[in-house]
Amino acid sequence: MTAQRRDRAIVDLLAMVAFYHVTHALDHWHCMPIGAPWLPGSACDHLLVSLPYLHGPDLETCALPEGHARILWLLPITAEEKDFRIERGTDALEERFDEAGIDPTDPFRESVA
Repeated sequence: MTAQRRDRAIVDLLAMVAFYHVTHALDHWHCMPIGAPWLPGSACDHLLVSLPYLHGPDLETCALPEGHARILWLLPITAEEKDFRIERGTDALEERFDEAGIDPTDPFRESVA
């Protein structure tokens, strides 16, 4: 997850995602409700597991002596964007993100749905 500022809420959120992952096996394109805004005042209350677009494709695969780790990105999205994704697909949602030129690190960004 990438954010504009350091915030304890992000650490707590990552701990929640790690716990959720144990029972739900999060993977690319999965969506997860977080029950509250990702940061205070944000409309984004879900996370979309996506490719690490902001950091380029080299970040996705991390070589390790025993193999590799796949690094994916937690993209905060709104409930409306989650519904749009279910109705029209992830590609259509990402196209909307591109068209709107969203800043995915902005907790106060407008929904594209």
